[in-house]
Amino acid sequence: MSHHGVGLRAVMRSVAFLTAGALAVPVLAGCSSDDEAGKPLAGQDIAPAARDQIADGGTLRWAVDDVPETLNTFQADADAATNRVAQAVLPAMFRMDAQGRPQRAADYLESAKVVATEPRQVVLYKLNQQAVWSDGREIGAADFAAQWRALSGKDSAYWTARNAGYDRIANIQKGANDLEVKVTFARPYADWRSLFSPLYPKSVMGTPDAFNDGARRKLKVTAGPFSVKSIDRDDEQITLARNPRWWGRPAKLAEIDLKAVPRSKRAAALAAGKIDLAEIDPDTASRIAHAGHPGAGGTLSQGAAGPAGGRTAAKDLRSWAIANGTDEDAADEELRARKKQRKAIATYERQQQALRGFDVRKSLEPAYTQLAMNGSDGPLADERVRRAVARALDRKALAAVVLKPLGLPAVAIGSHLALAGQAAYADNSGALGDQDTAEAQALLADAGWVPGGPLKDKKKGKGDKAAGAEGQKADDSEGGEDGTYIVGEDNKARGERSEYTDHEDKGAKENEDGAKHLADGKYDQHLKQGGAAGAYAPKGTAAPSPAAGPLAKDGKPLTLRFVLPSGSGSGSLRAVADRISTMLEKVGIRTDITKVSDSSYFKDHIASGQYDLALYSWPASAFPATDARPIYAKPVPAADGSLNVEQNYTRVGTDQVDQLFDQAAGTLDDDESRALIRKADSRIWATAGSIPLYQRPQLTAARSNLANVGSFGFQSPVYEDMGFLKKGAKPSAAPTGD
Repeated sequence: MSHHGVGLRAVMRSVAFLTAGALAVPVLAGCSSDDEAGKPLAGQDIAPAARDQIADGGTLRWAVDDVPETLNTFQADADAATNRVAQAVLPAMFRMDAQGRPQRAADYLESAKVVATEPRQVVLYKLNQQAVWSDGREIGAADFAAQWRALSGKDSAYWTARNAGYDRIANIQKGANDLEVKVTFARPYADWRSLFSPLYPKSVMGTPDAFNDGARRKLKVTAGPFSVKSIDRDDEQITLARNPRWWGRPAKLAEIDLKAVPRSKRAAALAAGKIDLAEIDPDTASRIAHAGHPGAGGTLSQGAAGPAGGRTAAKDLRSWAIANGTDEDAADEELRARKKQRKAIATYERQQQALRGFDVRKSLEPAYTQLAMNGSDGPLADERVRRAVARALDRKALAAVVLKPLGLPAVAIGSHLALAGQAAYADNSGALGDQDTAEAQALLADAGWVPGGPLKDKKKGKGDKAAGAEGQKADDSEGGEDGTYIVGEDNKARGERSEYTDHEDKGAKENEDGAKHLADGKYDQHLKQGGAAGAYAPKGTAAPSPAAGPLAKDGKPLTLRFVLPSGSGSGSLRAVADRISTMLEKVGIRTDITKVSDSSYFKDHIASGQYDLALYSWPASAFPATDARPIYAKPVPAADGSLNVEQNYTRVGTDQVDQLFDQAAGTLDDDESRALIRKADSRIWATAGSIPLYQRPQLTAARSNLANVGSFGFQSPVYEDMGFLKKGAKPSAAPTGD
């Protein structure tokens, strides 16, 4: 979809949690039924408990990546923490259910429905008569109108990150009484349920100054089970407290402290008792699983993971020899190293003891990781080459690299625009086709890429050389960490949390044990630019053989720049990239893997188009006709001569896909809109600009006595039901009212 790390976070939030989609061609899935949506691949894991089993009071210390720079979710630098605050303190007319579908939020809405379609669409909101802002004023039409004017895009003084939907509204006025809000649209809008969630008070939306600056660091007026008590940037914490004017079920927790804790330090913070809840990487999940089953993996001194570094008898013997040798300097250094290691082991073991008080709660995020192909120039500007790349991939095997070690469903997703369980979901990958080496090779031959072709030696200036086995060997000698030609081995990944925070697989024994516990459930008692679809090489063209080495055309080898983040949290992405490189090598495509800093990965490479291949994610939206369009809209020339790509970083798009999105957003027939979205997705698959791979795992460490909180999956969190179990109580049925 985020997502911490490589710079995607702000972009994701600035487009308000978009999905993905845009492109062109053949087999179309246009069923008007909802049968293809299926069920979510994984449910939420939150240790559900009835409210009467939860103690009244307590403070939940919840790790976030940063204290948010703004509390206004409609600004470009809003992030996941901004959204978390908004969910707890502001009204939302609709929230997501367990299948990622919008449902009326009863605490704010008695009803909301389309009451007229001619001459214009009119939606009538009937508000809960108890719904009031924390200053005592009723929530009403003035708040809706202020938010519409601020986000309509008509007043450039408002620094908004998005206007989708609000720009379709013609008028907002009070209905028959103060509890009714009548919204009239200038043109039909299918995704009207996406609006006014969250809803800010008119004091925030009423003026540009209040919108741009006033709501960045404080929210004086709120209307949720919690309110913003304080923001301490020195202590890197934002505190939410019970809202005394809340009319719904009272919040069980007295406070929620959102504490900024880097991902790399969360295991230590959990063990030190500084936080109770945190999204974690697969390594930390393995540590917690192992801590709960200490007999599974032996002791650190026997070679388990951790500071011992996987010591062996040979290593211990060598260390003893150095420490007792005649080289006094070497002996002293070795003794210091052994002392430091013993101290680290002791600290690690203490942490492991403390981590026994936590559970790993796992699900799948409402987001997916994709292989993006830059279609603006180079070999990938030819649709046949993009399709060949796609047909070389075993997507199920790639999903298994990340998800299988975690015991999560290793399923290759079939849509750019929705995930399994969501209304618009259908597996449209058939428009492109499954893994087929012969087909991939034929597509490349049809595009003119052949084995053994002459290569221009730019370095030595000597004639040509063959792109055969010798050419490959010469390139292999330049491979390595400098980002030339790297085709990695089939590394085992522990799992993938997001495109910018995946954690490196250390391959140690304890992590293997931990992953096994996660898997077996013992961790808890709980983008037509050439060639037709399916084009084959002209009759008589020999299919390239993997043994023939890399392919060439016009004196140039078929080499694709594969850009990846280099941070310690991107191990799973790199493992997936290595597997992709191996798959591509088999059809004659070389990859130059370039590792760049997390901070520059998205801004300087993905957004600026400085890549051929890249891995990053998009969150799934319940409103793909609106949210996915900027991601797949056909790039158009801007007034200054540059190319306006919006969020379409593959730079591949078609007029037909744009039209399908527009049609889907402009019909009020849900079945018709869903069929149009599925048609758009089929065309996106056919042009192969991006290839969805797998839904991202969601791993959360939670104190064992915490209920109704953890890995939420699709569903919006219910903040008033979160809390600590009473002594002796256990997670049981879904939460109920008092």
